[in-house]
Amino acid sequence: MILLDPLARPVIGHRGNRAHAPENTLESFAEAVALGADALEFDLRLSRDGQLVVFHDATLERTTDGHGELERLTLAELQQLDAGAKFTPDGGTGFPWRGRGVRIRSFDQVMEALPRELPCIVELKTPAATEPLRAAVRRHGIQRRIVVAGFDARCTRPLRGAGFALGACTRDVAALLPAALLRLHAAPRHVQALCIPPRWHGLPVPIAALARSLRGSGTVIHVWTVNHPAEALALWHGGVQGIISDDPAAMLRARDALRGGPTRQRGP
Repeated sequence: MILLDPLARPVIGHRGNRAHAPENTLESFAEAVALGADALEFDLRLSRDGQLVVFHDATLERTTDGHGELERLTLAELQQLDAGAKFTPDGGTGFPWRGRGVRIRSFDQVMEALPRELPCIVELKTPAATEPLRAAVRRHGIQRRIVVAGFDARCTRPLRGAGFALGACTRDVAALLPAALLRLHAAPRHVQALCIPPRWHGLPVPIAALARSLRGSGTVIHVWTVNHPAEALALWHGGVQGIISDDPAAMLRARDALRGGPTRQRGP
């Protein structure tokens, strides 16, 4: 899988094509895939009736015309909301996706809609989603094309040995920092990927040191959220594998420049 290949430089659509379409929606995912993104990243929560829902926030106001906490509504109720209502590419002047039938989707719906071999990074936003996801991964047979991540150790550590790749939680990353800063080799036992930001709570993350420490370990680094080509190029030159971006087209162009050739977009 390209997401775990230490020699690959995958471009990963952050919540799809988030700079140009409503995040975490089928419409956003379809755009990212059509542009040629190598993989997608999206978030999972649990609805009131125990369904895995593709959604980032704990509350509904930022991205939909709904109100309150997501977990208080059933999947059917959530799918009555307009998931394109708040998307604006120009700071609030226009809302091009409002009223166009964009809906919150379940994990099952997304898996059924995506290309069968497309790799995904799934971030668990709540420990309540852990066991439903374990079952869903088996049900869809996607063990070889998914990386499951989450900040909270309670989301990911119960999935050790589940038969699919895991991303490091915050504690896992923190445990790797001493070796990285001391220029020592590290070989994490239970995680196959680090999905990390350039800065954490205002402090720079020593990404280059982590990349150097993990070299040859089989654990890869994907960095979010990178939207500037120069930053992506610097990270790739520094040993990072994946770039998670709101604007995958811009990152693909940057990678083309690095490789010296164009990325072919996926056709219909």
